[in-house]
Order: sequence, then structure tokens, then C-alpha cells
Amino acid sequence: MIKITPQEYQTYCKYIYDICGITLTPKQAYLIETRLAQLIKKMDCSSFSELYNKSKADRLKKLEQEIIDAITTNETYFYRDKSPFDLLQHKILPDLIDKRANRPGLPTTIKIWSAACSFGQEVYTIAITLKELLGKDISNYRISIVGTDISDEAIARSSYGLYNQFEVERGLPPNKLRLYFDQVDKGWRIKDELRSMVSFRKLNLFQSFAALGRFDIIFCRNVAIYFSPPDKVKLYEKIGGAMAPDGYLVIGAQESLTGITDIFAPQRYMRSIFYGLKGK
Repeated sequence: MIKITPQEYQTYCKYIYDICGITLTPKQAYLIETRLAQLIKKMDCSSFSELYNKSKADRLKKLEQEIIDAITTNETYFYRDKSPFDLLQHKILPDLIDKRANRPGLPTTIKIWSAACSFGQEVYTIAITLKELLGKDISNYRISIVGTDISDEAIARSSYGLYNQFEVERGLPPNKLRLYFDQVDKGWRIKDELRSMVSFRKLNLFQSFAALGRFDIIFCRNVAIYFSPPDKVKLYEKIGGAMAPDGYLVIGAQESLTGITDIFAPQRYMRSIFYGLKGK
């Protein structure tokens, strides 16, 4: 495997930050080496400098997108950490439905956003949770679940909803696999009933996402851990602007908004913490 020089690493740190907002630490040279190894080979490059120069010279930015796809973390699985989905099913959704039910004459809408959705497992887990909670009454609700990611590959795979045997065995109970997936030649594909509840869009969280509208529930888990402290502030304040006044924010189990922004108020349910806008 080709090694990256200290000077090359500094170049890539700035480049990756500029194109996708990820801040690399001085000790993460291995990440560049391992994640770009296949791309180095594919492009027949003898050094990381050569790959960088080819990417900068590519006016169509196809190589830049391949670098983004390789660098951005796509490690995820169904029901990851489980507690956020218990929180969704037993606390957040019932509370939200109660609030919306008190709006006579208006349709009961539920808008959910999964930021940095990777290959879609979180989005489809949310859809399954809604289906199981609402059952036959689900047709009485106007449901919109949006997954976004900066990676073209992630969006394409998520939209198609096809997973191999290894992927469906990670966190997905066998009974749910039988209920919500169809077995096909190359693995398991999410049923159309659930796919119709969701949509996927490419989005760089460093750019404006005002066009997405406002959401009742936002999942932004294990995303900000790759951002610098100032960029975390910007991200969460933009997320606050994308939330309904009485909406909910769910972040990673090991994450906290303490010391980052004061626009959110933490709330606890069982062993989980979620956030609402302060004063709402």
C-alpha cells in the first residue's frame, strides 16, 4: 500500500475539509491511506499527490465525488444502538401524534429527517418503527421520511433498498426481515410499502438545507463527531432552524450538546436523552 507523506497529508486534510467538512486529526493519515487505496490503484497513481492533482484537474468533479464516497463513513446497520428507536416508538411518536391530534381540520403530518443517512438502514428502521406503531391506521397520516447524504453511492444504494445477507443480519431481527423485505437474487430488498414512505436526497451539511423545509423529528447521529467545534455550532444551529417549534432532535448516544449551543433543551426518557428547542 502506498504511504502518504506528511506534506501530502496536510494537503488532503485541507482538501477533504473543503469538499465535505470532515476535520481529520494529525494522527489519521492511516484513514487516507486505507480508504483511498483502491482509488489510487484504479486511477493508476504512484502517489497521493498524483491522485490529488488528477482530482483538481477533473472539471466534471467525478474523481472528487469518488474521493468523497471513499472518505465519508458509511458504517451503519439496522436498529443501530436500538435505544433511539425505542425512544421514537414509545415516547417521541406518541407525544407528537397527541400534539398533532389537537389540530382539528388539519391533516396529521409526520415529517422526519435522517441526516447523513449512509446506506439507508436508519431511514428504513424509522419506517418500520412507524409501521409497527401505527399499524392499519398508518393510512390516516401524511408521512414523509427524508434521508440525506453527501455520497452519491450512498444515495443510490439507499434509494434502491437492496442489502446483502451480512447487512440484514446486523441488527435486524429475523421476524422483521421476513415481514419487511423480499428475498431477491442478490440479497434482500425492502418492500415497496416501506420504500414509498421514504425519499433520499444528496446534501452537504455545510451548505444550506433550508429547501428541505421543517421537520418534526431529526436524527443526526454520529455526524458532528467529524466536525470541528465551530462547525458543530453552525450545524446544530442550522438544524434548530429546520425543526418544527415543538420538534425533536436525536443525536448519538455518546454525543452531547453541552457547551456547543444553548438553543436546545435536553429531555430524558428512560436511559435516553433527546432535545427540543429551548422555550418551546
